[in-house]
Amino acid sequence: MYIGSTDLRGLNHLVVEIVDNSIDEALAGWCDTIWVTLHADNSVSVLDNGRGIPVGMHPTAKKSALEVVLTKLHAGGKFGGGGYKVSGGLHGVGLSVVNALSERLEVEVYRDSEVHRQEYVRGVPKGPVAVTGKTNRQGTYVRFWADPQIFPEIAFSWETIAGTLRSYAFLNKGITIMLIDEGRELTYTFHFEGGIQAYVKFLNANKNTVNTRPMYVEREIDGNIVEIALQYQNTAFTEHVLAFANNVHTEEGGSHVTGFRSALTATLNKYARKANILKEQDPNLTGDDVRDGLTAVISVKLREPQFEGQTKTKLGNSEVAGQVSAVLGDALMQYLEENPGDGRRIIEQSLTAARARQAAARARDLVVRKGLLESATLPGKLADCSERDPSQCEIFIVEGDSAGGSAKGARERRNQAILPLRGKILNVEKARADKILSNEEIKNLITALGAGFGENLNVEKLRYHRIVLMVDADVDGSHIRTLLLTFFWRHLQPIVTGGFLYLAQPPLFKLERGKQTQYAYTDAERDVRLKEMGGRPEVSRYKGLGEMNPEELWLTTMDPERRILLRVDVDDAIKADDIFDRLMGTDVAPRKRFIQTHAKSVRNLDI
Repeated sequence: MYIGSTDLRGLNHLVVEIVDNSIDEALAGWCDTIWVTLHADNSVSVLDNGRGIPVGMHPTAKKSALEVVLTKLHAGGKFGGGGYKVSGGLHGVGLSVVNALSERLEVEVYRDSEVHRQEYVRGVPKGPVAVTGKTNRQGTYVRFWADPQIFPEIAFSWETIAGTLRSYAFLNKGITIMLIDEGRELTYTFHFEGGIQAYVKFLNANKNTVNTRPMYVEREIDGNIVEIALQYQNTAFTEHVLAFANNVHTEEGGSHVTGFRSALTATLNKYARKANILKEQDPNLTGDDVRDGLTAVISVKLREPQFEGQTKTKLGNSEVAGQVSAVLGDALMQYLEENPGDGRRIIEQSLTAARARQAAARARDLVVRKGLLESATLPGKLADCSERDPSQCEIFIVEGDSAGGSAKGARERRNQAILPLRGKILNVEKARADKILSNEEIKNLITALGAGFGENLNVEKLRYHRIVLMVDADVDGSHIRTLLLTFFWRHLQPIVTGGFLYLAQPPLFKLERGKQTQYAYTDAERDVRLKEMGGRPEVSRYKGLGEMNPEELWLTTMDPERRILLRVDVDDAIKADDIFDRLMGTDVAPRKRFIQTHAKSVRNLDI
């Protein structure tokens, strides 16, 4: 309920809950440095130089306020006394939830020249808060060990936590956050005086920018602070808009994003007509047009944020839409008038996107008509299943006609469909929608899935709830899988985030000794199998799925009782965007640097 899940994402969120408290101190002006340490024993500690959690007796609980904060829901500084003017926490449950989900927790408060300490075991205090010494420092130190009875994996992700802390440093210019990894003896320091302007430049690093200086505005309206930075790039045709409310990344958007989008579209149309770039008879640019190649960061800091759920993925404050719209409308118009060259380039890019959108609409209509006429049966391509309940159906996207033939012979016809692809699909990172929808293989894929495309995608219409990419275990197969993943992430993203996309794991080796046959999926597993079988088994390495007969393909890769499927999950959408930009985009230099950086440490690098 409060951390989203008990998988690795929920585990990492425990750190966020504690850091949020330190960030709240920073927003209130009491803290400027935060230290986060990943200890060698899989514990995590967070130290700040804020005021320190109150340790005096709580007036009603008859125990230390520190113990109340650590054991009672809704007891934080966000409740009952206006402890924080602006706070990322909605429910005031952060520390108490982390404590409840920890096998062990230690807390020290440096306040009034004294060290106050308390320890907990699975949320239960080992004793009262005790003064253990004198100190000249001020702040709070929390160290916790996640409970292995609750979390199947208790090793925290350095990269995920580093990404979150980097965002916090961007969103709070001037604050210093240090991330220490004891095991690897690594220390990162995040400090950005440029704030979200630096964030936009970071997101657009290695890209060709249309306006070299990001547009930036910060303004306070009715006690709420609105901060926006935006910049256009023409390296990729995708939109990168990150929205935050009180430092919380609102992945599902909300009222601040609604206000931003309406103001962006209205202001660019107004400027385009004022500058006579759009003529009287020309239609207005749409929201999709003006967001082509856009990179933006929206940060609002509110007195009373209204989020959906403790993990806060969407902002609900209705008044914020108008506030963001007013701030962006005025600032963007001023920026365009002061930078007419940048303004013209932005409008021209939007007009190019409009022409591509119109061509894509014609192509999309053709795909829809084709789907309706042929009722999802693609001649010579899709071998559909008889089951009509999507939750029971799966489709294998297979590389080539040879593998497709084996897969069709191996499948369970009741609920397994097969769609062979001919060759490599288009790299959609380098193409606009009109070109994408003119690609025959992509049209076949969209029609077979039945859920639509891009903005019109509706996962409720998805005809299969398991979409399995099944490619050869070689370099070409890896490339085809990467091209498909790029397409799904960029244009069918809800399918990925909804957990519908999987990767098949065909075996690499077949081991035979007499009548005994075993399969191995990795080099290490092959070596284990060789020892188990004894003697000198004959080892064959599969070069492709087409080499397997239907019986072998069913036994090793498609049989739900035996197969291995990897579900495609995304822990960090920002990092995923960056990887696709870098590896699949038009710029060669970032890709070359990536290869040079990683090729020495990774022997079999799939690009």
